[in-house]
Formats: sequence, C-alpha cells, structure tokens
Amino acid sequence: MSTYKCPKCKMSANITCGKCDASLNDASLKLDNGQKVQISECPNGHGKIKSPLCCGSDMICAVA
Repeated sequence: MSTYKCPKCKMSANITCGKCDASLNDASLKLDNGQKVQISECPNGHGKIKSPLCCGSDMICAVA
C-alpha cells in the first residue's frame, strides 16, 4: 500500500481507490503551461486526484 508522508510534521496517510480498493500510485501530470502537478491515480483506471496536502504542501510517496 502506498503511504504518503508529510515532510514537515511527519503525518502519514494510506490512500486507496474507493471503487476497487487498490492502493493509489504516485504520479505527476504536466499542465498546458508546462507546470507539473503531483497526483495520485488508480492503477485500474478509475481516475486520479490531486495528491494529499498537509502543512500547506504535497505529501510525498516513496515509489516502490
């Protein structure tokens, strides 16, 4: 299971897809203006979300 951690306060969260219960994968999305945004996506194609935030910044997930 993917564990997202806050680099500031060390809070952590495990996130799964609400439809299939699969662990979400850490990924990034390139916007039209060239900016990259960290996202979490279902490995089974059920969608993607903005990665969780804590202390005002993206939580980090170690990619296995």
